[in-house]
Amino acid sequence: MMTTAGNPPVALTIAGSDSGAGAGIQTDLKTMSALGVFATTAITAVTAQNTTEVVLVHHVPVEVVEAEITAVLTDLPVAAVKTGMLGTTEVVRAVARRAAAGDLPLLVVDPVMVASNGRVFLPEEAVEAYRVELLPHALITTPNLWEAALLAGVDPSSVGDVDAMADAARRIHRLGPAWVLVKGGHLPGVESPVGAGTPKLVPDVLFDGERLTVLEGERIDTPNTHGTGCSLSAAIAALLASGSDVPVAVASATEFVSAALAGGREWRLGRGHGPLDHFGWSARPRAGTTAHPGAGT
Repeated sequence: MMTTAGNPPVALTIAGSDSGAGAGIQTDLKTMSALGVFATTAITAVTAQNTTEVVLVHHVPVEVVEAEITAVLTDLPVAAVKTGMLGTTEVVRAVARRAAAGDLPLLVVDPVMVASNGRVFLPEEAVEAYRVELLPHALITTPNLWEAALLAGVDPSSVGDVDAMADAARRIHRLGPAWVLVKGGHLPGVESPVGAGTPKLVPDVLFDGERLTVLEGERIDTPNTHGTGCSLSAAIAALLASGSDVPVAVASATEFVSAALAGGREWRLGRGHGPLDHFGWSARPRAGTTAHPGAGT
């Protein structure tokens, strides 16, 4: 979608860098570009990581993050913003201040605060800053089950079905975001190898304070899931920037991520959880395999 001036819509992602390019800023750039949106960035952390481990995290000083955000907002027509890994209490609060000032339109908060093994890597004061200072200014927040439990103040082991996801969504909505999307990708059996008891559909719960909708998507059997949450929130922000309303953006973003998971399921990039196929490469002929026009004449 082009704007009336013929320019692409612009979105801003405030997140960390992933050297393996499976998640974070790199995945946000790929997702937004695939959806026709010009992506701008404010990098909150530099990480040394690959498909198997995070080796090192360097947090960018808060004043640098603030300068990045200001530089983008004062020059480019940002239509939507997403946050990913913010990393420190100071950065969470700085982003919250910009949101409170009305500087971050159509704000999508992906509350990246729990590692894939379930370990919370933010201090409690940063989690509280999300709850009290940032979420009240979000158009939508997109926690996974662990993050939803942390924000809702419930035992993570209790969020194991759709009813519990709905309860968490209601609790999080009371913190102030207009919409809450609780993702079901970590429900029991979803990440297990295909076999007896493996669900065929994966539910997400969307709540706007009145209406609760359960969105079911096909479970994609793939080891390559690194960056799924980043891709979803970036896709939602891109679609909002392009003019979609929240329900349409969420549904379309879910379809985009599902296609990216399916496209990359045969990839073996790295020894761990690999990346997604954001550009549909798996459905295209590989370079050099298609004859050029006039070849052989």
